[in-house]
Amino acid sequence: MFERPDAVLAAIPLLAMSGLALRTAIAVTGVGTGLLAAPLAPVGYLAALALVFRELLTGPVAEQAENGSA
Repeated sequence: MFERPDAVLAAIPLLAMSGLALRTAIAVTGVGTGLLAAPLAPVGYLAALALVFRELLTGPVAEQAENGSA
C-alpha cells in the first residue's frame, strides 16, 4: 500500500528535478532564452524544501509533537 510517508519521499526528488526539467523545456523549445529560463532551476529545489517544511510543521510529526507523545 502506498502511504503518505512514501508519497512524500517520492515527491521530494520529483519536485527538485521539476525546475530543471522546466528550464530545459523552455530552453529547447526556443520560447524563452537561457537568461529567462535560468531562474527556474532553483524553483524545483525550493518547492521540495517547502514540501519538507510543510510536512514537518503540519504533518504527522507536528501532530505527535502537539499531543506530547514521543
